[in-house]
Amino acid sequence: MAMQLISPAFSDGQRIPDRHTCDGGDLSPPLIWSGAPDQVRSFVVLCSDPDAPGGTWWHWALYNIPPDRARLPEGYPTDAMVDGTRQAITDFRRTGYGGPCPPPGHGTHRYQFRVLALDVDRLDLPPQAHCREVETAARSHVLAEASLTGLYSR
Repeated sequence: MAMQLISPAFSDGQRIPDRHTCDGGDLSPPLIWSGAPDQVRSFVVLCSDPDAPGGTWWHWALYNIPPDRARLPEGYPTDAMVDGTRQAITDFRRTGYGGPCPPPGHGTHRYQFRVLALDVDRLDLPPQAHCREVETAARSHVLAEASLTGLYSR
């Protein structure tokens, strides 16, 4: 069975509700994943916008997520560390989720949420690591991954 990532807030390829954007509550959406390989030792969750005017814009990265976790609740705390799970610095220059906020009139942007199942317990990164660094460090440890794409425009 292939790994899957879903959100009760929106379906793949559908519009992200305002409550999960800068125009609403800026709350992280709930995420649920399944089908991870038995060998998984930790997870990473990433969110990026490849359609940003200056290139990919990083909205979120969580890492060192325990292997027995398979979901994130809506409105996940923005602290740098929550129960041993770390959050990286986003392109908003802070930790925690930063919702879709494309420039007005820039058209529809794709927001790619990904969960990576890793073969290591933890990624050894500095406390102020950027989302991009998390993705780079995880790349060589990926056992499986799943994605969910949401759309948003202003």
